Amino acid sequence: MNADEPLYWDPYDAGLNDDFFPVFTRIREESPLYRNEKYNFYALSRFADLERAIPNPRMFLNSRGNILELIQSDVEIPPGTLIFEDPPVHTIHRKLLSRVFTPRRIAELEPKVRQFCARALDPVVGEERFDLVTTLANDLPMWVIGMLLGIPEADQRAIREIVDGALRTGDGEAMDLSRGAVISGEIFASYIDWRRDHPSDDLMTDLLGAEFEDENGVTRTLTRDEVLTYVSVVAGAGNETTGRLIGWIGVLLARHPDQRRELAADPSLVPNAVEETLRYEPTGPVLARYVAEDVEFHGQTVPAGSALLLLLAAANRDPRQFDDPDAFDIHRRIGQQLTFGLGLHYCLGAALARLEGRVACAELLRRFPDFDIDWTGATKVHTSTIRGWDNLPLVVG
Repeated sequence: MNADEPLYWDPYDAGLNDDFFPVFTRIREESPLYRNEKYNFYALSRFADLERAIPNPRMFLNSRGNILELIQSDVEIPPGTLIFEDPPVHTIHRKLLSRVFTPRRIAELEPKVRQFCARALDPVVGEERFDLVTTLANDLPMWVIGMLLGIPEADQRAIREIVDGALRTGDGEAMDLSRGAVISGEIFASYIDWRRDHPSDDLMTDLLGAEFEDENGVTRTLTRDEVLTYVSVVAGAGNETTGRLIGWIGVLLARHPDQRRELAADPSLVPNAVEETLRYEPTGPVLARYVAEDVEFHGQTVPAGSALLLLLAAANRDPRQFDDPDAFDIHRRIGQQLTFGLGLHYCLGAALARLEGRVACAELLRRFPDFDIDWTGATKVHTSTIRGWDNLPLVVG
């Protein structure tokens, strides 16, 4: 977008959103409280504004959804959908689900994640080219989630395709909510019913047996429907975003060969490189909130009842927060970035996503320290919530 063109951002324009940073930069610098009349939303883009809005559940509600289409619809969100809840219910449900993401459980996963990466990448060693997305990025997150949930590996790809398909949109289209922005837990029903009679060391067993005090003060276990909802949240939230992160790692390392070679020579730099990837190309670049009360930003009032979009990708490149923010730098001292959110809705799976990204990056570079991308075969995925790559053919040198 040229500086002399009218400032306009269409969240459903696939072409514009292939590279939204020019328009996001203009919004952040020229219109820090942006108003879109066509789609009836406001947007914030500066780091300090998002730091104020994201952790404030009283003013900016999550219970109406964190996607623009959900907020503006009358879709009923099932109880227990953690990512679409506010306190006090959210506090109760988050505490239950957090037991699967303890530091001990995450650490125990690392050798298994490394083994899966080896199983995926070793067969393509010696090949002149392979697709990073279809070889590794698509399957690794679902495989990890399958381990946590106790889903047989033979069924994981089919479930991933259902989850993935429910989120996709066409160019110029909003999300089709009838296809399940909130993924139906029924696809997991047979596993939950079987696990109820065959307990094991996995998330399903934990959820089926967990006792808690609900919002009405009643001590009980989760109902079958609640367990279905919990499992669908884990599968939906953890699968798509982490797979796209691995794709962006491949893209940025191809575009910055000097930094890629430095990482290959010194794997201790990989964790910070993954963090910089999360800042530089967040897989979920936009969050939405429902405004509960009139609130003022930059001398203007956002009225109660409005949909407010929080442009994480713009804030992650705010020069008020980061030096030279449009440069990719594996040595950057990042501090706080917003890709995983802030406060009570900080992503429960953040440590797991970092682990998968770190191991995938290290195992890729261990086998392929030099590669480029055949851009003629690279394609992006289009959804209302996720930004990343559908195909990413690497040419190995």
